[in-house]
This record gives sequence, structure tokens and C-alpha cells, in this order.
Amino acid sequence: MTTHSRGVSASIDPVKLDRLAEVAIKVGLQLQPGQDLVLTSSIAALPLTRRIVEHAYKAGAGLVTPIFNDDEITLARFRYGADAGFDRAAGWLYEGMAKAFSNNAARLAVRGEDPSLLSSQDPAKVARANKANSMAYQPALEKITGFDINWNIVAYPDLAWARQVFPGEPDDVAVVKLADAIFSASRVDVEDPIGNWKAHNAALAERTKWLNEHNFHSLHFTGPGTDLTVGLADGHEWMGGASTAKNGVTCNPNIPTEEVFTTPHARRVEGHVSSTKPLSYQGTLIDEISVRFEGGRIVEAKASKGEDVLKKVLDTDEGARRLGEVALVPHSSPISKSGLLFFNTLFDENAACHIALGQCYSKCFVNGASLSEDEIAERGGNKSFIHIDWMIGSDKIDIDGVAKDGGRVPVMRKGEWA
Repeated sequence: MTTHSRGVSASIDPVKLDRLAEVAIKVGLQLQPGQDLVLTSSIAALPLTRRIVEHAYKAGAGLVTPIFNDDEITLARFRYGADAGFDRAAGWLYEGMAKAFSNNAARLAVRGEDPSLLSSQDPAKVARANKANSMAYQPALEKITGFDINWNIVAYPDLAWARQVFPGEPDDVAVVKLADAIFSASRVDVEDPIGNWKAHNAALAERTKWLNEHNFHSLHFTGPGTDLTVGLADGHEWMGGASTAKNGVTCNPNIPTEEVFTTPHARRVEGHVSSTKPLSYQGTLIDEISVRFEGGRIVEAKASKGEDVLKKVLDTDEGARRLGEVALVPHSSPISKSGLLFFNTLFDENAACHIALGQCYSKCFVNGASLSEDEIAERGGNKSFIHIDWMIGSDKIDIDGVAKDGGRVPVMRKGEWA
């Protein structure tokens, strides 16, 4: 594959790549003059990461600190690492990140790793490493899920990822196709991406306003393999698109985003639900998930592929079998229309309605910023070391909003807003 001097594939559109970097800083983060930035990225995404750093400093960033990971280095651990090492994680690094966030540093992640990187590794080791990492990451994760700071995630078309999304295509073609799909989903394939994002955020704000006015007690999902009632947390608040962090900065945490989401009640979920798309989790593909909830807890779980990893995930901690998020996405979203399976939750969750196992977002409560952990738990908010989204929506799913008195309002029909 031919490359330019800056390491970007000659065929990836440099103008759109630069726009994505600019949108990450100006829309995703709305980075403030003088604000520091902690940036994590895969080495493969260096061409985008370099542009992001440029735009950060142009926007007045204080100090940008990049932290890189690499697929080959990750694999070396699983191939040659001592067994005892799989129960360890770089807690010191995450404590440092948490300290930076306490000092109002922004957080940006550039994603683009191989979705099936660890699929041929020992699932027990993968589970142990994931658990150790999740526990060590907690101090930093709490600042992010608590929305203390402005944060953002964007994606870069890594070759290994492109090969999975477009199998059978020559490498160059696969990378360009994935790049174009990312640019389209991220809304940077237009002349004025920042204006486009402004309009998109306004449309999502209308949806959240409607849902918040109704203040439903629960949502009822029905469709093939699904009859699920998701109770909503007491004093829950719907969010979507741009929202304001506790530090006062309005940002778009996920680029792309098509969802409106809120916090379910961890103890009021009943019924059964089936996944409508595979879940790519830490290098393992988990497909055809079906679970049954009683009293908010998953009491039965199956998957046609990756079931052993799924079950280990569910045993991470007490909150791993309960829900921390429910999100609504129309089936006609641009990502769904693309017909692609991205094997990447950042994209796939924006193709379908989804739920997340684990940690809730405290910002999805009325006056969430002022609530203590105990108050959040009392209102039904879930606590866990994990937060894993998986897709349950399709063009065959209906959703009703159910009021406290049992009255029902159609929210979605056949995957579209009613």
C-alpha cells in the first residue's frame, strides 16, 4: 500500500481526514483554550491522531499527552506473558489519568484496532486481563461516566479492521471503503461538517425533549425473540447528541452518534431479549445473544458464538448482570442504512436500539451532577466495572412507553419513531 510521508494511505481522502480531526476537537470535545488533553490511540491510527493534535494546539490546548497501544504488542503479552501477569493492569497509569481529569483535562480516544485481535487467544486469560484492566481503570472511568469532563471517541480505518468489514477486497480498497464509511457516519463528507453537526444535535435534542416530557415509567420492547420491559430509573433524564459536562463544556462524546439514551432502573427489568447484531468485545465476537431478566438481573444467558466470554463478562461483578443504559436509534439511521456491520460498538450501536450491561451514566438523572453515589443507587442507577453496549433493535421491533398508571404511548414502530 502506498503511503504519504505522514503515514496515511494515499487513497484515504486527506481533506476528510483533516475534517474529522477538526470535528473531534471543535464538536466532539469543544476543547477550551488552555485545557489539557489526554489522548489514547492505536499506533495504526497515527495519521488521524497527528492531525487531532494539530487541531488541539490550534484551538489553544495547554498540553496534549498521547498514550499509544499497538496490536502486535498486545498479542505478545498473550503469546509469551507469564500466567500471573494476566491478573495485573497499569493502575498507576489510570490513577494518573484520573488525576489529570480531576484537574480538568479533556479525554479523547482514537479507536481503530483489530476487532478479532484476541479471538484465537485463551478466553480465560482474555477475561482475567479484561477484569484486571476494568478494575484498575475505575478511577478514570468514574470521571468519564460521571461526565466530570468533556470527552470524545472517534475512529480511524485500520487495515486489520477494514479486512474484517470488507472481506475479500484488496487491502487498499478495503481501507478506502472503511474510511468512506467512517467519514459518512461521522458527518464529515459534507462541505460544512460543523454546521451539519449543529443541525443534527438540534434534531436529537427534539427527541430527548419529547421523551423527557412523557417521563415514562418503563419501555416495552416486542419483536422476534424479544418481550422485554425496561423500567426507567426514578428521576431519569434522556440525553442525546451534545450535552454539557460538569465542567461546563458542551461536547459530543461519541462521533458518530444517532442515539438518545437514559438510565434504566437496575432492579426493574423483566422478560427476554435477543441481540440483532453481533457484539465485538475486546477481540471476541459474541453472536446471537439471548438473555432473560428477573428483577432486573440476567438469570439466563446464551450465545451461538463467544458464549464463554459472555458468561465471564456477566460474572465480572454484581452489577454486570444488570443494565446501565437503554438507547433508542431509528432503523433508518445512516449507519443502519449503510448495511455494514462494523464490528465496533461505536458504530454498530448507532445502527440499532441497544442496551448496556453494567455502569450507568449519572448524568442521565435530573440534576445528576449533584447526586451522591448512594442517591443514584437509590433511584435505580447501576454500578459496575463494565459498560458494554449490545444491539437489540431492528425493523421488526416495536417499543411502547408505559406511564406509571399503565397508559401506553407508541415510541417506535418497526424500528422507526412512531
